[in-house]
Amino acid sequence: MTTLTLELPPEAYRRLHEEADRQGKSPQLVAQEWLIERLSPLPLAPDSNREQVRLALRTAGLLVELSPDLRLRADPTVRLEDVEASLARAGGKPLSEIVLEQRGPKR
Repeated sequence: MTTLTLELPPEAYRRLHEEADRQGKSPQLVAQEWLIERLSPLPLAPDSNREQVRLALRTAGLLVELSPDLRLRADPTVRLEDVEASLARAGGKPLSEIVLEQRGPKR
């Protein structure tokens, strides 16, 4: 590994910290992942509209692949409708409220 020191404007540094907190990672790791992703060779042109959209979202940082740990935990046979039905039967708070609580207060 090679070390790189960056100077960032205060606003960019604040936003980097917010994103790192949101992801539960260090700012250094988030910046490293962004640079590696940005500098990676571009994939071949997608052959379908769906792949073009996925590529555009990934390039914009709005779509990421599951980590190996999450990939192991994910059950690809479970549908969204099944999860929603299970949560509805369980009662309690709606999933959207749980997600908002887990995000914490807005800064």
